[in-house]
Amino acid sequence: MIIGDPNVLLTRPPKLWVGDKQSPEGFYFVKPSALNPYSQFHLSFNLGYPNAYDRANGRTGSDLMVHGNCVSMGCYAMTDRKIEEIWTLIDAAFRGGQKFFRVHAFPFKMNEKNMKKYRDHDWIDFWRNLKEGYDYFENKKIPPDITVKNKQYFMNDDKN
Repeated sequence: MIIGDPNVLLTRPPKLWVGDKQSPEGFYFVKPSALNPYSQFHLSFNLGYPNAYDRANGRTGSDLMVHGNCVSMGCYAMTDRKIEEIWTLIDAAFRGGQKFFRVHAFPFKMNEKNMKKYRDHDWIDFWRNLKEGYDYFENKKIPPDITVKNKQYFMNDDKN
């Protein structure tokens, strides 16, 4: 799952601390225990923010959810119909034995045009790191295995 509107280019930073009204960007892994079918916002799951990267970089927050009901004060909100569609896929994956699913959250469609547009932005180094995972998926059509080392994301093939 990729979160982020590919038609909207943002110049704001990713989520850094509780109450900053920003959305996380990065690579997240969601386990069955993160699902909440009884959410007050229809259906929801906890994104898993902060992840290992976020924690290594001193980012704070908790309970950042992806949910329906199309209203939010900091979560990723969508229509009930969309969360039901996602929920159906999640349920099938877990029933089939999958142990987790991945959520990749990007600030924008990470193509060369957009990367060039933001080449002088304060967050370009972080976005270049995200782009490695974005490109991995685009090229291989499978999600990368992500690790965190030295406060950076590393993909399957990285040897550092």
